[in-house]
Amino acid sequence: MDNREVKGALGTIAFDGKWITITKKGLGFRPAPVRIRAADVISTRLKRGNRFNNGYVQFLLSGSSAAGEHQGLNVVHRPSYEDPHSLSFRYKANDAMEKLVAAVEQARG
Repeated sequence: MDNREVKGALGTIAFDGKWITITKKGLGFRPAPVRIRAADVISTRLKRGNRFNNGYVQFLLSGSSAAGEHQGLNVVHRPSYEDPHSLSFRYKANDAMEKLVAAVEQARG
């Protein structure tokens, strides 16, 4: 498995075959990567983006509840930025994100 990295709307997500690394960026703080072992993922949620709304990917882990979708002026039907197991992405990254999620699903077995 080659390393895959996809740029999201406010960060990046990478997968090396065993570990998923989500690094979010923002104003006023340093990025703190979140590492998730692919074997610990029990489910994934992927919502494709379009020209008007970003999509998102979310990894669900055993023992933790999924962050629900929020709706507001600048957040439309996606998990909160504070959810460490999700990342929003622009519609141009739809295909790359689908390939990354497929690689994670394959690694999960």
